[in-house]
Amino acid sequence: MPHPSTEVSRLREKQSTSRERLDAVLDSTPLATVAFVRDGHPVALPIGFARVGDELVIHGSTGSPWLRDLAAGAPASVCVSTLDGVVVARSGFESSFHFYSAVLFGSFQAVGADDKVRYLQALTDAFIPGRTAELRESTTRELAATLVLRLPIGPENWSLKIGAGWPEDPEEDVAAGGWAGVVPIVTRYGNPLRAPDCDETIPVPASVRAMSGRALSGRALSGRALSGRAVGDRG
Repeated sequence: MPHPSTEVSRLREKQSTSRERLDAVLDSTPLATVAFVRDGHPVALPIGFARVGDELVIHGSTGSPWLRDLAAGAPASVCVSTLDGVVVARSGFESSFHFYSAVLFGSFQAVGADDKVRYLQALTDAFIPGRTAELRESTTRELAATLVLRLPIGPENWSLKIGAGWPEDPEEDVAAGGWAGVVPIVTRYGNPLRAPDCDETIPVPASVRAMSGRALSGRALSGRALSGRAVGDRG
């Protein structure tokens, strides 16, 4: 299926063609936005996803008209973005973000009944690593009510843009004084909260304990190559 150009037209130095970097971005967050045209109108669907090998996988209810349209082959674009810093420049014009932004194009395909369990287990373990081994098997009714869709990740149907670095203020702004730098953004999993109907004697599963305190993107994205003093440093 033809798709829009994946070449960045502005600030081309921010584009990355590394498939390894793309995989790292897709593995760093569980949330994507799927956009397509439905009934003649553009729509956007925020949805959980996971990368399973060379495919981007989503799932939901078979009763969803949006997912049924995607399963029927509606051309779609998928955006996956993360922020990990605020670039504070000496002017509003030069201020920006540290970000990773991936966009993929194509048509989703419905996963058949024979492969549905495998894909759902991969999704579960992507969201909560190790969780599948702790759960009962999905019932026939649950599987029948679930639609699993996959989007192939090929060599030419994606674009990746990365924002990094220090503020790039003009010389006159630097000379005029004023603070400039980067404020990191870190999203972490907190301590688990027990459900009201969960017996106090039931221990927290290992998969859940392992999530606590972990940075959401720390597993896949390495830290920025920046050096400098924190704001609290006085030396």
